[in-house]
Amino acid sequence: MSEMTQVSTPPAYGQAVDAAVAPAPVRDPRRSRSLWAGVVLTALGIVTVAIGVAGLRGANGWLQLAVVVAGLALTHVGAGRLLRHRFGAGFDLTSWLSAIWLVLLVLAALLAPVLPLGEHEDIASTLSAPVFARPDLLSEYPLGTNNFGLDLLARVLYGARASLVVALGAVAMGLVIGAALGIVSGFFRKTTDAVIGIFTNSLLAVPPLILLIALATVLEPSLRNLAFALSLLALPSIVRMARASTLTFVQREFVLAARAMGASRLRIMTRELLPNVMLPLLSYAMVMISVLIVAEASLSFLGLGIQPPDPSWGNMIAEGEGNAFEEHPHIVLVPGVVLFLTVFSLNLLGEKARKRFDPRQAKL
Repeated sequence: MSEMTQVSTPPAYGQAVDAAVAPAPVRDPRRSRSLWAGVVLTALGIVTVAIGVAGLRGANGWLQLAVVVAGLALTHVGAGRLLRHRFGAGFDLTSWLSAIWLVLLVLAALLAPVLPLGEHEDIASTLSAPVFARPDLLSEYPLGTNNFGLDLLARVLYGARASLVVALGAVAMGLVIGAALGIVSGFFRKTTDAVIGIFTNSLLAVPPLILLIALATVLEPSLRNLAFALSLLALPSIVRMARASTLTFVQREFVLAARAMGASRLRIMTRELLPNVMLPLLSYAMVMISVLIVAEASLSFLGLGIQPPDPSWGNMIAEGEGNAFEEHPHIVLVPGVVLFLTVFSLNLLGEKARKRFDPRQAKL
């Protein structure tokens, strides 16, 4: 009976004293300073943005822009400190803001017909609207108007629809054709590889701007024709990347096992190689979308892309030619800033995705 009875003995006197006088966890003073610095910078940035938007309303436009930009920069630095303090040092606020910007831009572009926006292309309906109205977030025209009284916010969103449709269509065509050619080239090699290599090198030998101008002068300016012309810019690099990925995966165990089990060449290329090749291609496609958006804007700026009064970021920037930019800089700055933020966000997210799915980092 005594063997089965467990008697709990109290801790020794020395152990109890040590536990009683054990020091409490010490907070890192640097983390506390970083936290308070983040709070102060965020609050200061928000106040600065409010002063720029409401306090300097009607003041010099460049001064108002500088104050708003400074406030946004302070808010970004402060919020970054706070979020890194909360989620760890690896938290990247810029990447999250880039993703949020792209999501909001796409949603606003898709919902543009049902949003309460001003007129974006019908000049006859804006005869009574103010001309060259300055951007004012608290007014009827938050981003101002152009020389015809058209709402720049509406034109930016409808221009986003055109730019995104053209760029996404061009990248989709480039992915379908380029992935097929690259996989065939890397799988069969020899004569097939040489012929496809000559084709891609021929496209690379022509200067991109000259190729686009030649196609734009021959083809009727439309979204479909612009997407086809821009797909030729994306095709060579996609073919080369698909070929390089195929050469990486074609010697892997799952491909050799499929061959040993008697799988056909078509089955190996479509079931084994294509899913693995598409991962790096899709990450690269985000970067190509940004390149093609800039290319479409360049064509529209030169008058070879989307024709006015249909809005495009390129032809909106072209409205600032002559003295219009000097007297009314928002005509160029509004579409230029939107174009910059979109391209920057796509490049940043695409580069992160490329690093994650880079086939050269795959272990054999």
